[in-house]
Formats: sequence, structure tokens, C-alpha cells
Amino acid sequence: MVVTPLAPLIAVVGSDGSGKTTVADALIAHIRTFGAAETAHLGLQSGELGRRIAALPVIGSLLDRVITKKTGQARDDKEKIPDAMTALVIYLFSLRRVRRFKRMMKLRRRGIIIVTDRYPQIAVPGFFDGPGLAAAAASGPLVRWLAAKEFALYEWMSSFRPDLVIRLNVDLETALARKPDHRPGSLAQKVAATPKLAYRGAPIVDLSSLDPLPKVVAAAEAAVTPILAAWRASNA
Repeated sequence: MVVTPLAPLIAVVGSDGSGKTTVADALIAHIRTFGAAETAHLGLQSGELGRRIAALPVIGSLLDRVITKKTGQARDDKEKIPDAMTALVIYLFSLRRVRRFKRMMKLRRRGIIIVTDRYPQIAVPGFFDGPGLAAAAASGPLVRWLAAKEFALYEWMSSFRPDLVIRLNVDLETALARKPDHRPGSLAQKVAATPKLAYRGAPIVDLSSLDPLPKVVAAAEAAVTPILAAWRASNA
């Protein structure tokens, strides 16, 4: 059986407000000089759904508070996952991420270079692209089963190490200024957790998104160039 080598994968990670999407979009033009390339968003996109719920008339704010409380409890390693319904919703969001991940892997097998906005990880459980049911204690057979199934999915996804991780660092004040519609507590958690993100030994380049965008993009391009040049040479 012949195994087709995967095309390179560059993951751009960091807190909301760190400029992940902007940097990923700016990088793609440079990366396409080495071959066909596409971007892929691998986040849960649950935050956007929460903001839409909050905007609903009459009951929106109440629903948002209830959902925020329950999902926040699931992220807290000192708490228990509140109920099976909460666990199921979190698990279903993870399945959405897995579907996008599988689509992305199909592109890599076709020789298309990928730049991702976010990347699944298991170093920081409960949030920040980690397994949502791995932080708080799982009680009850169904919740424990869902937690185990979800963790296995994240172990599988994270087993595909990026060829390079571009980790964008930002302070809370800047992140809040860029994302005024986001919850300050959630942003603070992500800013603090960013340096702890690990991707099973994948090489990581740390950049400051406080620097001017052209400087950040130039540093990112310099970091990806030798990886892509080596890949192109090996496929010549």
C-alpha cells in the first residue's frame, strides 16, 4: 500500500483578538508561490452562535446567561458538567469541528498546502480548541461516555502535528479593544492560556500581534519559507 505524503500544514493560533484570521489570510498569497494552498477555520464557532442567541428579542439575554453559565461550569476543573444535555451540546459542537478537520485532511492528501485559523489541542482542556468535556468532572454514564468519545476525537486530530505553529500573543487590553463584543472573562482565560498551548512537539514560532501587521506577516513568511521550500524540492 502506497501512503500519499501529506502537504504541509501551517497552524495560526492565539486568543480571540490576536489577529489569527488576518495573519492567516495575509500568509496565503505567499504560501501559494510554493503550490496550491487553502485556508481552513478549525474553531468551534460557538462564540458567534452565542452572540446571535444573545441578540434575540425578549428571551435572548436570558438564554445567553443560562448557556454561558452551564458551558462555563463545564470548563471549570473544580466543577462538574451540569447535565447530560449540556454535555451533548458540547459534544455535537466537537463533531462539527471533526467534520471540518476531515475535509481539511482530504485537501492535504491531494497535495494542497493548508493554513489553519486555530488548531485542535489537548494541552489545555475545556476550551481554546481543546476537548470541551475534559476539564470539569463527568458524572453519570452518558456524560462519561460522551467525554471519553470526545477526548478520543481530539487525540486523533492532534496526532496530526502541524509542520509549523505560528502562535500570536496579545495582551488582554488589546484583545478587548479588538473584540468588544466578546466576554472579558473568556478573553482573559485565552490570553493567559496562549503560552501553554502545545501541539505534540510541533515547532512553534511566537510572534507579538502588538507589532505592526506588516512586521508580523513578514516574520510569519520568513518562518514558513524554509518548510515550504523543502517540501517543494522533495516533490520536484
